[in-house]
Amino acid sequence: MRLTSLSLTNFRNFTRLEIAIPGGNILIAGDNAQGKTSLLEAVYYLATLDSFHAAHDRQLINFLALRQQPVFARIVANFQCADKPHRIEVRITQEANGANGAAQVRKEILLDDLKLKAGEAAGQLKAVLFLPQMMRVIEGSPEERRRYLNLALSQVDSRYPAALAEYTRAVTQRNALLKQIAERQSDPSQLDFWDELTASSGAQLILARIRALHELDRLAARYHRELTQNAEVLRLIYQPAFDPLPQATGQYPLPLGASIDRTHLSLADIRQGFIERLAQLRSEEIQRGVSTTGPHRDELRFLSNGVDLGDYGSRGQARTAMLALKLAEVAWIQERTGHYPILLLDEVLAELDTHRRIDLLKRLADAEQALLTTTDLDLFSPDFVQQATIWRVQGGRILQ
Repeated sequence: MRLTSLSLTNFRNFTRLEIAIPGGNILIAGDNAQGKTSLLEAVYYLATLDSFHAAHDRQLINFLALRQQPVFARIVANFQCADKPHRIEVRITQEANGANGAAQVRKEILLDDLKLKAGEAAGQLKAVLFLPQMMRVIEGSPEERRRYLNLALSQVDSRYPAALAEYTRAVTQRNALLKQIAERQSDPSQLDFWDELTASSGAQLILARIRALHELDRLAARYHRELTQNAEVLRLIYQPAFDPLPQATGQYPLPLGASIDRTHLSLADIRQGFIERLAQLRSEEIQRGVSTTGPHRDELRFLSNGVDLGDYGSRGQARTAMLALKLAEVAWIQERTGHYPILLLDEVLAELDTHRRIDLLKRLADAEQALLTTTDLDLFSPDFVQQATIWRVQGGRILQ
């Protein structure tokens, strides 16, 4: 899979860009705040229909465009997948809405000129993104790790985005009803419908995460051993808020690094267990006015030689683990879909030692297409630079 062209209008630093994109490695060089990362963000947005940077789509619109009418941004890419050409386009429009003129943002997505919902379009273009800010996946809050899982799974499982949207709506409605029942002392059986919906969609998310993390754990451990020259062992530990394998009464809690295999569980098993758990928690959740268990509270931890990297790992250990995870993500997407994703690497060599730089650049030889940003071309070997396409970015313009 590879891009053949990219068009940006009023997206981030770019007021207008039209560029053909060759295969192989592309080095995007330039000073900070010139638009290098915005290029990677645009491609990743087309793959996931979400931004790892922006909290809201309106933040993607170039600030100069906010002074004009209509206020909009547009991202278009042509790409090849299995030797077939495709075109994906996203239009983000900000409109005044209501008497107070509050801004409303509308997103329109077209694949091969057919309108699709975000959940249907996610993963049509496949990409793996590495940003320095992604260290938050290891070092940040559980929400960061759940978001990472959601973005990755949306590219390989066509049912996942719809299940996620349905679960989010169900939990929102259930929380509102929990508060209403507590305030009005109304009938708790009103929760039965929302418990069923929460458990049905939530079970799909839990099963998808169990299988994905089982596969990513295997792949990431292999790459991590190579990156650390067999000095460290990486484990990805999934901690579901509702565990479909509950511990028996009186059993001591398992240590964090204990291996727990949940892959044999069926969707029906998880769903039924989830419904039963919601029934057990009903009185407590009515008092608290919030859903206390489910995928919205799942956790993922990274252990190296048994040490929790989020709490005790060094910056270098965390970065190596994140690099191993991203290499695993590439292999995982290829295994699950049969397509090698586009690699988007932002200043990936800046904090790596010489050994890891050489190792990573060798791995890029397998990529059909990789876009790498840098402020310093000297970080790359002369041979790599000579074989790569060089783009220089300055003030939202690409100089070839």
